[in-house]
Amino acid sequence: MPSSKPLMTQSSGPIPDSVESALRTLETESGGINALAAALRGPLGATFAKAVDLIRNAKGRVIVTGLGKSGHMGRKIAATLASTGTPAFFVHTAEAAHGDLGMITTDDVIMALSWSGEQPEMKTLVNYSARFAIPMIAVTSNASSSLGQAADIVLELPKAREACPHNLAPTTSTMMQVAIGDAIAIALLEGRGFTALEFAHFHPGGKLGAMLKFVRDYMRTGAEIPLKPLGTKMSDAVMEMSAKGLGCVCIVDDAGGVAGIITDGDLRRHMRPDLLTASVDDIMTRQPKTVPPSMLATEMIEVLNTRKITTLVVTEADKVVGIVHLHDLLRAGVA
Repeated sequence: MPSSKPLMTQSSGPIPDSVESALRTLETESGGINALAAALRGPLGATFAKAVDLIRNAKGRVIVTGLGKSGHMGRKIAATLASTGTPAFFVHTAEAAHGDLGMITTDDVIMALSWSGEQPEMKTLVNYSARFAIPMIAVTSNASSSLGQAADIVLELPKAREACPHNLAPTTSTMMQVAIGDAIAIALLEGRGFTALEFAHFHPGGKLGAMLKFVRDYMRTGAEIPLKPLGTKMSDAVMEMSAKGLGCVCIVDDAGGVAGIITDGDLRRHMRPDLLTASVDDIMTRQPKTVPPSMLATEMIEVLNTRKITTLVVTEADKVVGIVHLHDLLRAGVA
C-alpha cells in the first residue's frame, strides 16, 4: 500500500532518493555536454566545421543512420535538420541491407551514428558509401574504429561516463549525440540565414504553426472592429465598446487613420460624473501601438507582453484595417 507520507523537500527535510538520483543523472549528462563543448573549442572544432561545409555544399540530402539508441537519436537529428532547412531523412542501419539503400543517391551525405563504431550492421552502409563515393560523416567516440576509419570525416565525441550507475545504459552518450546533431543543424540554419518565415513553411501545424502565422490571420476586420471618429461623445463610444465586446474602441481621424484608443483602463482612470458627455478626444490614449498585418504572430505576442497590453490596432497604409485581442490569440492556442 503506497505511503501517504508527503515527500520531503530540501527546505523541509532530506531530498527524496528519486530526486537525488535525478540530480546525479542531470549532473553526469551535463558533464558530457561540457566535455563536448570543450572538445569543440579544441581539435574537434575544425572537423565540425568541415562536416558543416560538406553538408552545406551537398547537392542532395543528409541520410542519417544508426541502430538501437543511436538510431533513435538519429531520427531526431534528421527531423531537426529537415525542419530547419536542410533536407534529411533517417535510414535504419539494419533495414539498409534489405532495400533501403535505394533511398540513398550519389548526391547525398551519410551521417552515421555509432558510439562504439563497431556495429557489424553498419558494414553494408560503409561498403555502399565507398562503392558509390558517397561521403560519410561518422559520429562516434572511437575514431580508430571500423566506422571511424572508413568515414571521410569523423566527429569523435569525448568519452564520458553514462548516467547509469553501471555505466551501461546509453544516457550521457545519447545526449551528446543529439547535442552534436542540434549543433550541426543550427550552424547550417545560421549559415544560410534561415528565417522564421521559412521555418513556418515546414511547421504549419500545432502551436508552432499557429505562432508562425501572421497578424492578418488573427485580426478582426470590417464591422467587427470597434471604431468611432474623433469628436464622438463618450456615451456612443461606450456603447460601441459594449457591442463589439473587445473592451476597447479605436478612434479614427477623417482619413481613417488611427488617432487614439479608449480601453476599459481609460474609463477607470477618467471616471467622473460628466464622463459620458465628454468627447473621446479628451479621454483616448493618443498614438497607440499599431502593427502591420504582415507581422508574425510571435512578434505580435512579444509586443503585447513587452507593453503589458491586451489589444493591438492593425494598420496598413496609415489606415485601420483590423484589431487583435489577446483573448483571440489564447483561443487560437498562440499565446
